[in-house]
Amino acid sequence: MCVASIETNYEHIELNDEGIPMISDANMKVVELVLSKISYGWSPEELHFQYPHLTMGQIHSALAYYWDHQEEMEMDIERRRQRVQEIRKEVHPPSLLLNRLKSKGLL
Repeated sequence: MCVASIETNYEHIELNDEGIPMISDANMKVVELVLSKISYGWSPEELHFQYPHLTMGQIHSALAYYWDHQEEMEMDIERRRQRVQEIRKEVHPPSLLLNRLKSKGLL
């Protein structure tokens, strides 16, 4: 299977065949790095410590891509969050106790 990619104006960022921004030569989506930064408040240096296979150039390029495409990427993050919630409901439907507590206005 051949994976196509499209170069961007960001030295270390490519769009895969689905249009998803990827960090070049790292097999990592930009959104994955961004979520680590948002979730944990990690600096670029801490991101490098946590992901030693990434260069500082790759990290800064990914963060620059995020800031320049923030609205689009935030919508993607929200879409992913909603999908996770849907999957959780399918796999683990609310318990009877949770339903009773909600019906009594306790939650």
